Amino acid sequence: MVDCIIVGAGVAGASAAYHLAKAGHQVLVLEKMGFPRYKTCSGAVSPAIAPWFDFDFSPAISRKVDQICLTWQMGDPINLTLKAPEPMWMVDRAVFDEFLIHQAQSQGAEFHPNTAVTSLQRQGNQWQVTTNNGNFTAPYLVAADGANGTTSKFLKFKEKKTRRSIALETDIPPGLEADGKTYFDFGGVKNGYIWNFPKAHGRSLGITTFRGNDPKDLANQLTAYAEKFGLKVRPGQVHEFVSCIWDGNQNLHTEGALVIGEAAGLVDPLIGEGIRPGVLSGVRAAASISAALGGDSQALAKYTQTIQQELGTDMALGQKLAGLFYQFPQIAYKAGLKRPAIAQVMSMLLCGEITYTGIFDIAVQRLKANMLPGFGK
Repeated sequence: MVDCIIVGAGVAGASAAYHLAKAGHQVLVLEKMGFPRYKTCSGAVSPAIAPWFDFDFSPAISRKVDQICLTWQMGDPINLTLKAPEPMWMVDRAVFDEFLIHQAQSQGAEFHPNTAVTSLQRQGNQWQVTTNNGNFTAPYLVAADGANGTTSKFLKFKEKKTRRSIALETDIPPGLEADGKTYFDFGGVKNGYIWNFPKAHGRSLGITTFRGNDPKDLANQLTAYAEKFGLKVRPGQVHEFVSCIWDGNQNLHTEGALVIGEAAGLVDPLIGEGIRPGVLSGVRAAASISAALGGDSQALAKYTQTIQQELGTDMALGQKLAGLFYQFPQIAYKAGLKRPAIAQVMSMLLCGEITYTGIFDIAVQRLKANMLPGFGK
């Protein structure tokens, strides 16, 4: 028996485990996969997460990037130099996630990989958790098992909105070693974009869409982009995954349990960022459960309120911007991103230096000035 069981050892679950264990609570993290494990993800991390922890992330960072190139169908480039105090981090999720869970273990958290939850039951004021590796009991439970997890369904949370995405990891071919830029290509994919990020020993590429029906040929589109960029794609390098895109405020707590990270649908609806929101939700969940263990009967409800205030309001603005941008992407690119001030705001957003709340009025003024129909629908 422990104070809290966390199901899922991704960035959200590991962050919650670290802060709960550091506060002196007994924490058990259950993870169905073995660690380290491959995680399909762009691997772009906002350095804004650093102040939420008291350790150095450097060992888990593959590369730091301060050069960004935005393109329209691989042309008409916009080159940016990030002016944030800290460049954007590029990470290998297998390394990054294992690093975070090791930090949690260093504070006393217990970690059980290769342990899949098969059933949950609330008995009195305790959760009875059945797994393939035994049974566990705790008064509090955190669902942190991502877009494909089942814990939030066991807990009867609202089903999340998912989008299909494609990603691949490639080696760096001769001649491209010096290219440390991050690329975002718009216009080549309907209702989304292609990312192309440098890592220490290769590049991560992918496609995510945010509106309409999922396209059927994303893998072919990504492969074609990679080859035009000069990268070789080998069989087995392309991976499909789903993301839980934010789709409005919703209840994130129930009796003795919270849902965090992508399991809670906390993925940015405009650019698809999930790591920073996931980490933040883990940090806030830890604080709420710690307060509940201290006797605050309203602590879990306050978690829902906190996430709505800190993330929900901002993501609602991001969702509105996504509706405008992906409905009229060429106009948004030409009239918006090509403006130096707007482009710099975009770079600040990627580094976590500004929120949608901070940029919404600027973006709306620019788009309305170009007489975009349908605004506000």
